[in-house]
Order: sequence, then structure tokens, then C-alpha cells
Amino acid sequence: MTPRLAMLRPLALVLLGLGLVSCSTTSGRVDAPVTAEAVDLSRYTGRWYEIARLPMPFQKANEAAIAEYGANPDGTISVHNIAVRPDGSQREIRGYAKVLNPPENTKLTVRFKTWFGPLIPVPKDGNYWILHLDEDYEEAIVGTPNRKYLWLLARTPMIPEACYEALVARASQLGFDTSRLLRVPHPQGI
Repeated sequence: MTPRLAMLRPLALVLLGLGLVSCSTTSGRVDAPVTAEAVDLSRYTGRWYEIARLPMPFQKANEAAIAEYGANPDGTISVHNIAVRPDGSQREIRGYAKVLNPPENTKLTVRFKTWFGPLIPVPKDGNYWILHLDEDYEEAIVGTPNRKYLWLLARTPMIPEACYEALVARASQLGFDTSRLLRVPHPQGI
């Protein structure tokens, strides 16, 4: 493989992964997971730590992740995802989310601000569903309607084991294959 092709390979994998996430829709699907009842976006914004996730081609298995959400003046939500490597170094991507079902605010479309972002189709039902949220907005389960991707999130980098097990049980009830969950610890000081 030429050096030029070797450099394009990671980009191709990212594009393929994002395309696969966005190509499925749930129109007419009776088996799509049930979302949370309603989400107060002003309480949902802020920093979330990824506690566990299903494997995905655009994130390395040994990378932990942080997601930061904020309110944009145009009514969309700012998205800032940070992948944290075991040595503490980081890579990031920014984008925005649009709510598809106000006032419930549980189904969103997320797009990233990259040169290839506009080329990736997003299902009309969205690619970011808030499936579970505790009443204190400290723990959340987010997934795709086709159940290929799943994230267990918390406001802190670590949660008690009983809380983790409860999130896994809830994700399993929602029809996700939790036997494949990756649990990547966050490096100290993040």
C-alpha cells in the first residue's frame, strides 16, 4: 500500500462508519427502542463522560470519550466530542444537534462540522436518541434507533458499580446487545 493510500484509510473508515450509522431509518419499525419521556435541554447541556459504549469503527477501543453540549443562538445544540487516549492526549470533533421531536426533545440529528459532514446522510428519525435519563440528569443512555450504537453516559468519569449495572440492565431491556459493551476508564485528571 502506498503511503498516500495508507493516510486515506482512517478517513475512509470514519466515513464508512458514519454512513452506516446514518443510513438506517426507523420509519415503520415497530421495534425501535422507547425513548425517555421528555428531556429538559437546559439541564441536559454540559459535560458528559462516556462510561461504556458499543464498539464503533470511528472510535478506537482504548479511547475514552467526553461529550460537551451547549445551547446555540439558532436553537440547535452545540456538540463537542473529545476522544481521550490512554496517555491523556486528545482528539476532538465539533458539530451541532437539531431536535426532531419538540417538546419531548428525545430524538436528535447530530452533524459534525467537517468537510465530509454534509455528505453523510442522516435518517429522518435522527441518529441520537436519548433513551433513559435519571431524574437528576446525572446518568443517561443514548443510542441509535437501529440499536447499532449505544452510549452509557454520566456527569462524572466513574460511577458506582451498582449504577453501572442498572444502566446496563436498562439498555438490555431496550433491546441492545450489552454483552459487547466496551468500558474504557478515563485517564486521571480528565
